[in-house]
Amino acid sequence: MKYEIFGAEGVSLSFEESTFGEITYIKVKMSTDTPEVPKQFYVEWLECVRENFSFWGPNMGTLRHLAPDWGARTTDARIASGAPVHAVISNENMNRTTIAISDPKIPTRISTGVDEKKAEMRYKVAFFTNPTTPIDSYEATIRIDRRNINYCDALRDATKWWETDCGYESAPVPESARYPMDSLWYSFHQDLDFDEVIKECRLAKLQGLDTVIIDDGWQTTDTGGGYAYCGDWQPIGLPRIAELVENIHGMGLKVILWFSVPFLGKYSDSFEEFKDLTLYSFFDDTVYVLDPRYKKVREYLCAFYTKAVGEWKLDGLKLDFIDSFCLGNDEGKPTHLRDYQSLEDAVEALMEDVKCAISAIDPDVMVEFRQSYIGPAIRKYGNMLRAGDCPCDPMANRRSIIDLRLISGRTAVHSDMLMWSVHDTVESISLQLASVLFSVPQISVRLDRITEEQKKTLSHYLDFWRANREVLLDGTLYASNPGTVYSKAYCEKDGRAVCVNYEDPTVQSHWESFTAVNCTGKSFLYIENCGGKSYKAVNCMGETLCEGVFATDLEKIPVPRGGMVSVK
Repeated sequence: MKYEIFGAEGVSLSFEESTFGEITYIKVKMSTDTPEVPKQFYVEWLECVRENFSFWGPNMGTLRHLAPDWGARTTDARIASGAPVHAVISNENMNRTTIAISDPKIPTRISTGVDEKKAEMRYKVAFFTNPTTPIDSYEATIRIDRRNINYCDALRDATKWWETDCGYESAPVPESARYPMDSLWYSFHQDLDFDEVIKECRLAKLQGLDTVIIDDGWQTTDTGGGYAYCGDWQPIGLPRIAELVENIHGMGLKVILWFSVPFLGKYSDSFEEFKDLTLYSFFDDTVYVLDPRYKKVREYLCAFYTKAVGEWKLDGLKLDFIDSFCLGNDEGKPTHLRDYQSLEDAVEALMEDVKCAISAIDPDVMVEFRQSYIGPAIRKYGNMLRAGDCPCDPMANRRSIIDLRLISGRTAVHSDMLMWSVHDTVESISLQLASVLFSVPQISVRLDRITEEQKKTLSHYLDFWRANREVLLDGTLYASNPGTVYSKAYCEKDGRAVCVNYEDPTVQSHWESFTAVNCTGKSFLYIENCGGKSYKAVNCMGETLCEGVFATDLEKIPVPRGGMVSVK
């Protein structure tokens, strides 16, 4: 394999190659005579196309088919967004080439595309794709895994490499972050009311939810949407917030509170003091993004979170929009007023300050991050990763959850909040619930307004999730056909498994016992390799439909949408 390194004039570049089996490590080095903002450089190489079918990136959505090199598929990463890993996969779910970068903090880009003249795949790994702080030297390692193994295992091994060899051990996860939660975002939006929240929390406890997340609206009485009133973080929308938290604790629930970390609203009292310490503005200049390169900004933000955990006795923080920390028009130009010149270093400093401050108050404090800030560097500070917003969309939720699970190690992966119409069918609702089984479910419907059948469906799925939590959260996850947004997936642990069939109705068992969930749109599942074992099929509300013993090693079992068949 011929590797080449390219960069700007006046910059010294070199690399060292070492190979162990089918894993190659490219150690790159950059140096300049005097410190300067690093110019982009990149390593490039060509590989034969060998059963290449699709590619995988951590924030790619549904765009997973191959592309020509002039329109290459790219994975961008930095501490505040993305993760530096990118995989090319065969049609049989086998790894062809998985690339990971040892440094997840600086801005990088991994690109893959077909050279149509040569029928070869062109790989390109670029460093410093955005300006950072001036330096005179830099080193990083590119890990290239070409083993013929399941792509899920290749991605997991890249994650282990970050944690063990690169020094990015993720934050410990409190047990409370691994139980279902009631989020008030889709159900209440900004229209929060003390008595209504109390009422919802009572129902949430009865429904089997363990934590309530109070979202946007507690800090303002404006319910028009947007973030023009963010920045002061006073409980104006819920003025008795300490009392509210105490009452919710009395029900046996924990409480997490939302903050939009970077946002400074034009109508906040703090605006005049901080408006010049910002990166850029949006929403017609009604919202500004604070610049954490200023110590004053970091101290300002950290004080709010310390107060929330210390004085209001919150059990966790939902720290939103960290991926909005990105350079505006100044292009990283240094100023003596900043104590950091690199935005990525400043984001890390902010997160370190917050972690130290709130963990000193409560070592088990929960911290929720959301796609796209999900990489190994940022996972040192958050212990819950939530799928990006996708209301009423089971396909996007399952895709996001599986993507997160494959590179998140032990960090608790949460679903986007589930919402549905009171007029929707229980079968449709069950597809949403089934699509988030491999995560910690978050529910966001008004529990006093859904139908009894909908409550029964929700209870059935939450009961099933709790009974199988160890397998679902701690088992090894495999997901088929990422190029088509996953046709089925399963988690296995100690001979037990839970399999969710999204498109493919076949279950090829190699487990002692398992449950298969039907989300295919068909009214049956094909079960293989289970001759002599007993089974029981239920509908989406948990009502028994049929049971018996498999007479052969391939049988067609009637299982309606959202239903399950358990085999042992």
